[in-house]
Amino acid sequence: MQITVLAGGIGGSRFLRGLQRALEQHRPGSEITVIGNTGDDIWIHGLRVCPDLDTVMYTLGGGISAERGWGRENETFTVKDELAAYGVEPTWFGLGDRDIATHLIRTQSLQAGYTLSQVTQALCERWQPGVRLLPMSDDRAETHVVVDDPTGATAPDGTPLRTAIHFQEWWIRYRAGLPAHEFILVGVDTARPGPDVIAAISEADLVILPPSNPIVSVGTILQVPGIAEALRSTPAPVIGVSPIVGGAPVRGMADACLRTIGLETTAAAVAGHYGPRSEGGFLDVWLMDTADVDAVDAVTALGISARAVPTMMTDIDAAADLARECLAAGDSLARA
Repeated sequence: MQITVLAGGIGGSRFLRGLQRALEQHRPGSEITVIGNTGDDIWIHGLRVCPDLDTVMYTLGGGISAERGWGRENETFTVKDELAAYGVEPTWFGLGDRDIATHLIRTQSLQAGYTLSQVTQALCERWQPGVRLLPMSDDRAETHVVVDDPTGATAPDGTPLRTAIHFQEWWIRYRAGLPAHEFILVGVDTARPGPDVIAAISEADLVILPPSNPIVSVGTILQVPGIAEALRSTPAPVIGVSPIVGGAPVRGMADACLRTIGLETTAAAVAGHYGPRSEGGFLDVWLMDTADVDAVDAVTALGISARAVPTMMTDIDAAADLARECLAAGDSLARA
């Protein structure tokens, strides 16, 4: 069985661990391809950092910090502290000493002319994540956020001036506390899907949108020209899992992202944002948490098959149970 997953960072990675376990137990020999979000990528201290790709790689390779959910386990931050002592900005984005090695290798390889896809494959040779990890694009497609100028600058009439800052600065430095007016994926107009990305969707037996941020993770992947159309036209069932439980994001600040585009923070609203494939959207089935069982009828009315199942991935067993629900939903559609 060929399964393709469009994934962001922490939520996507935890789902993938469960999917691996579910497949090992029930469908050995299956293969997973992960199309990873690169909209969060950023240059820090001259190094190219790919947070979501690395979170998938470290999580599945056994090197992630279990406490933080990102970065390396047993990490130290000596270099970060030394840079801060020199007064070098940005001080709000910290790279761990072990993590820096990954970014050094990536940066040197990119500067030597290798593509991000080639570099990611080489890095995975060490970590052996058990999946084929594909960047959504080898080209720049970087998420920026339009906000009121953080310095408080105003126009002559007193209207706050707006500026665009990198998504990481908005997310980490300001904790998404600056009201966002718009998300802009810089460079996406000329970006192309990474090698094998379209084929991974078109030739899959099942495509899953895990509980990742629908605006700046999965949504970013879908903005790369060609990917949305591939998802709409693939013969494989497309199963989505809500990242919203009981009116709140499971992790992170997806509610701030949803507000920016005028959506309520509900499982049903996110389902409507993705839309049914029968009407040009992306979903065949939407899995929501049992806390949102009352929304099943509303989602079904949109033309999306909806089910309420336990979605909280409190441990790998719970994540595997959720993955089995996705597999079962795909089987039901395949038999229909």
